[in-house]
Amino acid sequence: MSFPADRPATWFVTGTSRGLGLELVRQILERGDQVAATTRSPERLLAALGGGIEMSRLLPLTVDLRDEEAVSRAVRETTGRFGGLDVVVNNAGYGFLAAVEETGDREVRDMLDVQVVGVWNVLRAALPILRGQRGGHIVNVSSILGLTAVPGWALYCAGKFALEGLSEALAAEVAEFGVEVTIVEPGYFRTDFLTTDSLVLPAETTAHYPAIREMILDHLKLQGSQLGDPVMGARAIIGRVLAGEGPLRQLLGSDAHSYAVAKVEALRANVEATALSAPATDFPAA
Repeated sequence: MSFPADRPATWFVTGTSRGLGLELVRQILERGDQVAATTRSPERLLAALGGGIEMSRLLPLTVDLRDEEAVSRAVRETTGRFGGLDVVVNNAGYGFLAAVEETGDREVRDMLDVQVVGVWNVLRAALPILRGQRGGHIVNVSSILGLTAVPGWALYCAGKFALEGLSEALAAEVAEFGVEVTIVEPGYFRTDFLTTDSLVLPAETTAHYPAIREMILDHLKLQGSQLGDPVMGARAIIGRVLAGEGPLRQLLGSDAHSYAVAKVEALRANVEATALSAPATDFPAA
């Protein structure tokens, strides 16, 4: 089933009170489509959208994505309100900056609960609908740091790397049902992702990682001068869904593309360096 052309489409988008998620909701509504928008603060979402919103096409939902039943209930509310479901966008997430040694158990579990468990909860609730109607589109918003890793971002990368593996497998599983999957890999976008309101820092640090402390300060200073335009980013994501076909991964930003090229080159060098040694662990040929 291709993107509906004879009726408004219904979108289910997580993490919508700021950044790309907020801009997605704004543009979806401007298109005349319907959107269920999950957020921790519906008040902030509505304030950010401003007046003139056609509330009959917007369903703000306060949902704890870690709660499987709450997520299932939200998806049921969406289909009950709008009569169906066409596009699911898993966008919720936040940044965490610290060395691996400084990252506590609770911080690890909190991050993976949002970036992995929360996504899985949404997928379990939405997939029976998409599979049953033999069509739909799932957009999982990862990051270029789901493809490559840098110091200080280990926990964030761990969540995004997991999301990428989940998404690759999912794409192969649901293709026969006409369900598309897209992994979005943004670079740095000019949202408030790098503000102290959004970023989480470790409860305790050590003096052994001065380079990471410097990196954190540099990132806080970067706020407001990131390359990526969230309006253009949301437009690109919507365009990919409307097209109904394209590569599995959607890179957003010239910085993301540069990181991806460097990763591919490093991986190719690694593969070539082990071409002769890798077969050494095989059983001898009969």
